[in-house]
Amino acid sequence: MFTTRPTLQGTFGMVSSTHWLASQSAMAVLESGGNAYDAAVAAGFVLHVVEPHLNGPAGEVPIVLAPAGGEVRVLCGQGPAPAGASVEHYRSLGLDLVPGTGPLAAAVPGAFDAWMVLLRDHGTKPLDDVLSYAIGYAEHGHPAVEAIGATVESVRALFETEWTTSAELHLPAPRPGELLRNPQLAATWRRLLREAQAAGSDREAQIEAARRVWREGFIGEAVVDFAARPAMDTSGERHASTLTGDDLVGYEARYEDPVTHDWNGWTVCKAGPWSQGPSLLQQLALLPEADAMPEYGTADWVHTLVEGTKLAMADREAWYGDADPAAVPLGELLSPAYNETRRALIDPARASYDLRPGSPGGRTPRLPRFPLHDPGAEATFDAMGVGEPTVAHDGATRGDTCHLDVVDRWGNMVAATPSGGWLQSSPAIPGLGFALGTRLQMTWLEPGLPNSLTPGRRPRTTLTPSLALRDGVPVLAFGTPGGDQQDQWSLAFFLAVALRDGVRGGLDLQGAIDAPNWHTDGFPSSFHPRAMHSGSLTVESRLGESLIADLRRRGHDLTIAAPWSEGRLCAVARDPRTGVLSAAANPRGMQGYAVGR
Repeated sequence: MFTTRPTLQGTFGMVSSTHWLASQSAMAVLESGGNAYDAAVAAGFVLHVVEPHLNGPAGEVPIVLAPAGGEVRVLCGQGPAPAGASVEHYRSLGLDLVPGTGPLAAAVPGAFDAWMVLLRDHGTKPLDDVLSYAIGYAEHGHPAVEAIGATVESVRALFETEWTTSAELHLPAPRPGELLRNPQLAATWRRLLREAQAAGSDREAQIEAARRVWREGFIGEAVVDFAARPAMDTSGERHASTLTGDDLVGYEARYEDPVTHDWNGWTVCKAGPWSQGPSLLQQLALLPEADAMPEYGTADWVHTLVEGTKLAMADREAWYGDADPAAVPLGELLSPAYNETRRALIDPARASYDLRPGSPGGRTPRLPRFPLHDPGAEATFDAMGVGEPTVAHDGATRGDTCHLDVVDRWGNMVAATPSGGWLQSSPAIPGLGFALGTRLQMTWLEPGLPNSLTPGRRPRTTLTPSLALRDGVPVLAFGTPGGDQQDQWSLAFFLAVALRDGVRGGLDLQGAIDAPNWHTDGFPSSFHPRAMHSGSLTVESRLGESLIADLRRRGHDLTIAAPWSEGRLCAVARDPRTGVLSAAANPRGMQGYAVGR
């Protein structure tokens, strides 16, 4: 299999992330004696600085972790809807959808607290150590990647006319390679450290003090005060957030058991149905046994995976959400009998254009009302922007998110997908250097659905890190940016790892990342304006003319994307037999990197 780079291998530690500075910062933490969790927190805060158009501290982050010798756990950094965020309130404002931008789309911020809980419970380093890398880049600058300036420029008019606090922070748009600073964010973290250190020299006491500052100190006060100010959003109107101080004080990142599925000797671990994570497990459950799979890389292979994706995502729309467990029948959705019936719906010769949720346990599915894409309209897909949308006035601008994976010499492993709080998601909070997130746009303003907007419930996020065990032992951590595409790209990657021979005695992570990829939008988008592109299939041109022609004959509504455009995967691995560690990162976009030794 062709690879752009080698799969890195070593025994000390491995990191992969969507930005080289985050990867190297995490590696510096490992080199200084820290473990995988110290490194992950440091990298997470660096990503807030170097990819501000893709994530921020007031966004969200789901984390899957496997402590050496311990059980796999999920740490949820997805905040819920505020107490005042009800369907009735939003409907009273004349809205049919939650806006894609602005304060009204803000959930309770979750990322900061999740990073603090991870550091407190599993890390070893003091808070000032892990924050030093982010503070340094915010204070002294980092070379801006091209996408930051392009994103700022795309919303420049909005910043100049409406979001003036963002204009102060981000204009003029940085040129590629220009040193970009965020002195407001650096000052925020320095003050937080001073106030945390006033709690004494104990590491955990300082972390707890920092959490209090975030919730109810100067940060929490500034967040709540600014959230109450109406701001322009994608509805074309100015709205204020429902977020209050009580919402901030009442939120804590929490641990959960992962949802798992066994396939061909592997156990894949995901976050629960408050994420789209179980859709990857459903896609695996829909596959035939490994020895009955179509030949890897053929049109039969792609068609089978795409049609399974459509079925899994239809179930996501009908059944997933942060609802009562009785309303989210995961046991039935992953059961062999259910998936045998669902598998029979896949026509090997014809692409489906229908949204076909199942009836697990005899239940009747209920779908939200959503806009349909005009099949006669020209498809417009930005090669590096299919994913977490980052919208301006009309919801048309697209963006992405971040991912990081770390494994250390002791065998600790972690995968995290930070996102939200994009610089273009909401006006910058004065003096703090970051913006609120917009994750409530993923909820529906229809009562009675698993993902209806409900006070105290988490919006169903697209963020979906993965961790896989082989014969019960943690082996592989992986993930990707990409919104609704994340578990599609992750499926293709995982199967390429699981079904193909490795290199140099290890898993061929880089080959699996570099392999041509694809995605379908044949289900309702998670993002404003929530459209569905029935029968769509976007493929990298590298799939080849013959394979593409075969897919077209089967009726797929094809969009031929650039040869290196589908997927932003990162991965690390550990061979439990030898202790050899591996890592690889996506070459698409020219900024993801793996490091290690």
